Amino acid sequence: MNVPMVDELRQEAGTTRRVLERVPGDKLSWRPHPKSMTLGQLAIHVANIPGAICGLAALDGFDASTVDFTPPQPASRDEVLTAFDASLKNAEAYLSGLSPELAMKPWRMTAGPRELMTIPRVALLRSVLLNHWYHHRGQLTVYLRMLDIPIPVIYGRSADENPFA
Repeated sequence: MNVPMVDELRQEAGTTRRVLERVPGDKLSWRPHPKSMTLGQLAIHVANIPGAICGLAALDGFDASTVDFTPPQPASRDEVLTAFDASLKNAEAYLSGLSPELAMKPWRMTAGPRELMTIPRVALLRSVLLNHWYHHRGQLTVYLRMLDIPIPVIYGRSADENPFA
């Protein structure tokens, strides 16, 4: 695949790791609202996104009606970080071996017989792998803020850390 996407994955992985390392192991069952994921579920979701989406991208399509999208509840922060390492390894392997031709081939998502979308595989990777990952990482920082956990530097300073000082 194009090196910029692999490089972006690696760069953002460092940032994501800093956020995941802040997740307090004794608060994994906390949730800000009854409809929200728990902190642990959100953390494991963030950890698993790269490998899971690359796994889907390796297929020609996916039937969303066959899967329960509820993330599991991890038992510890170490479980989250171990899942993250495995997820990154799988994502890097997939992206590094993806040809430009395959990247442009259509990828299809259905819900049973109903088509939800057909997009080039590279659009799936940009939108659902990277953008979706960043969205949930940002959500995770809000959870951390609500728990009064210092937010690490993500893009420039946070209210808790200033790399420019």
